[in-house]
Amino acid sequence: MGKFKIHEEVTNQEVNEWRLYFQYGTYSFDDGTEPQTGYRFIWRRNGRLQPARGQARIPSKQHLTELLDLATEEGWY
Repeated sequence: MGKFKIHEEVTNQEVNEWRLYFQYGTYSFDDGTEPQTGYRFIWRRNGRLQPARGQARIPSKQHLTELLDLATEEGWY
């Protein structure tokens, strides 16, 4: 098990009350493994993360490119 600390995030639009976020942050692990930085997509509604295991479904290529473009515009590296 581990935790994800958000450093940056962008979202583009509401989809059925859920919003898809693209996030950059640090993954910390309970087993003592060294923390790692990386990116993830995740759904959130009313401030709460989607209670699911596995990957976030990205509805379309357009959603993907919009989120990547927003992150680039905000100066993410």
